[in-house]
Amino acid sequence: MLVSTKGRYGLRSMVDLAINHQDGPLPLRVIAERQEISESYLEQVFASLRKAGLVKAVRGSCGGYVLAKPASEITVEEILTALEGPMIPVSCVKDNESTPCPRMDSCLTFPLWKTLTDKISEVLSSTTLQDLADQACI
Repeated sequence: MLVSTKGRYGLRSMVDLAINHQDGPLPLRVIAERQEISESYLEQVFASLRKAGLVKAVRGSCGGYVLAKPASEITVEEILTALEGPMIPVSCVKDNESTPCPRMDSCLTFPLWKTLTDKISEVLSSTTLQDLADQACI
């Protein structure tokens, strides 16, 4: 499983937003400059984050983006899932798999993939945006 630039840049930008939200909405231009990310690429990333209900856009001369809820209530799993889709190493462990693997009942490696998926989810769902912001400020 490889997290794409969209996931990495999105997570980094969300941490930046969590750290620097005190002064009100943050323009994408500012985040893009600070994180050395293309502003046009960041617009695409934030469109996905907005659609997932993780950020809100504020219009106007003092506009920009704000977190849709406190950083302590946004998990890394929510962010990465919004940007990457399900965080699973193999498709057969997807809970809503419409066409289950015909070998699932006899698969010798399914327990490994299931355990790995559960551990990934455990780490990502127990780590909040606030946790990452606090670590970055140390």
